[in-house]
Amino acid sequence: MKFTPQLQGDQIDLLMKALLTLTTTDEAHRFCEDVMTIKELESIAQRLEVAVMLNRKATYQEIAQKTGASTATISRVNRALHYGAEGYSFVLSQLDGEI
Repeated sequence: MKFTPQLQGDQIDLLMKALLTLTTTDEAHRFCEDVMTIKELESIAQRLEVAVMLNRKATYQEIAQKTGASTATISRVNRALHYGAEGYSFVLSQLDGEI
């Protein structure tokens, strides 16, 4: 089944293509630090850690304590894991040996 993104357009496509050019952690750090604010980068990193912990069946309380994420953030990530575009699931499977 073909995926239809919620956000579409030339700018979004350019961002997705830019992300696909990154091949090392150093390149990713450099790009993300230039494109995002520190807070945006921290928020995205926190959400990914929440997804990892949810995938490992951690409780909301354990996740909140370890990550500092609010229950609203944990719930949002949980919804995305179960009903979203399968982006978290794909990335978690790709990172399986590294996390």
